[in-house]
Amino acid sequence: MTTSLADRSAAEMAAGFADGDFDPIEVHSAVVDRMDDCEPTINALFHRDDERSRDAAAASAARWREGRPLSDLDGVPVTIKENIARRGVPLPSGHAWVEMPVAGHDAPITERLEEAGAVILGSTTMPDWGMLSSGVSSLHGITRSPLDPSLTTGGSSAGAGAAAAAGYGPIHIGSDIGGSIRLPCTWLGLAGLKPSFGRVPLDAPYLGRCAGPLARTMADVKAAMDIIAAPDDRDYSRLPRFAADDAQSLPGSDSAEAFDPRGLRIGVQLDAGCGVAAEAQVRSAVTEAAERFSAAGAEIVTVDPFIDDDLLRDMDLFWRVRSWADLKALPVDEQALILPYIQQWAQDGADTSGADLMRCYHSVQEIRRRTVEATAEFDLVISPTAPDAAFPAEQPMPYPQVHEPMGHIGFTMPFNMSEQPAATVLAGFMDDGRTIGVQIAGRRFADELVMAGGAWFEAAADLELPTRSVGV
Repeated sequence: MTTSLADRSAAEMAAGFADGDFDPIEVHSAVVDRMDDCEPTINALFHRDDERSRDAAAASAARWREGRPLSDLDGVPVTIKENIARRGVPLPSGHAWVEMPVAGHDAPITERLEEAGAVILGSTTMPDWGMLSSGVSSLHGITRSPLDPSLTTGGSSAGAGAAAAAGYGPIHIGSDIGGSIRLPCTWLGLAGLKPSFGRVPLDAPYLGRCAGPLARTMADVKAAMDIIAAPDDRDYSRLPRFAADDAQSLPGSDSAEAFDPRGLRIGVQLDAGCGVAAEAQVRSAVTEAAERFSAAGAEIVTVDPFIDDDLLRDMDLFWRVRSWADLKALPVDEQALILPYIQQWAQDGADTSGADLMRCYHSVQEIRRRTVEATAEFDLVISPTAPDAAFPAEQPMPYPQVHEPMGHIGFTMPFNMSEQPAATVLAGFMDDGRTIGVQIAGRRFADELVMAGGAWFEAAADLELPTRSVGV
């Protein structure tokens, strides 16, 4: 596979800028070439900002020449998921519109990245309302895996995952309400973090929703988090900066270089207790990951299932009711444009009574209680991210029975509801070469420890990152 400046990490780019080996304009040009090669196939970008991003790269190059970069991300190319506001850019949330809304402001993430001098290349695709674990959209068509275009990217951060795997620069910002960062990571061989709820400020916070980075390595995830986690008062759920976290007093370390598994108590969960059971090869990859931590001195303890199918069904119905309300709020001609699968999925929430919806809300709180209780005694908990590997790109869901609850989010969704940080890193491969990610979760606020644990595992496993088959 051909490599270029587009494939450098954020740290490598900053070092090259500082030493004068290359500049942000050259990196931008390499990334634009990569996008030109890959986009006709993978369809990762909804809105490309070639001219605006070229100007930003030129401004960054001038700052580096003058020795006054704004941050370590100055000049580094990034993308942002289309549901994160950028002033003057359409904000379609993945679905077709008669009249598409345009953002009148920048979201906190957008502002922090621009203040840091990062070069925003454009907005990445997502499926309708972010309620699919694929890249299927009524607006965009299908977003495909750069590793194998016949396969899904996962979702809902579909374009962000595709852009990361294709090498559109090192950092790509997605969002996650039940697995939408971590699922693309497991199915594309990436690293990513769903932070603690409130860690990365949003201008429209919602129960369980978080934003965070997808990248090829955990080091790039950490580089992005150092910027986008800055507090912003528009998010009434926001957390303080990392320095004030409980993570500082946890065992181990908050840096990858010093992370030491010795003495850590690490839980291993192979059965989610709900949904679809994990495939044997997925379980094997997670078991091998646990053995690496054990060999390095961690105490490994089995975590019994703590969520059941009734709770999963209520969580699924809670989301269906929300999407039904969104669907009914649209004009009739725009309702007809929504992806048929999503129309059918939301329809199942149409006749839900107030009492049933309240039951679902209490189930969400029970998921939170059980998750916190089951994981409280552990420094980290490792598990599969998803029960299976990537599925065909044309499928809206891995198990596409529209009237059944989401059978693939049993490992990921509980940590959204419990507000705990959860990362995914590459753990291995299926026999046919499809990627397998391991989820590494921590106590609430322990984002730094989770990232450090993920970075340590990457180094210990020393797996070769998957190569793209598109644009080679």
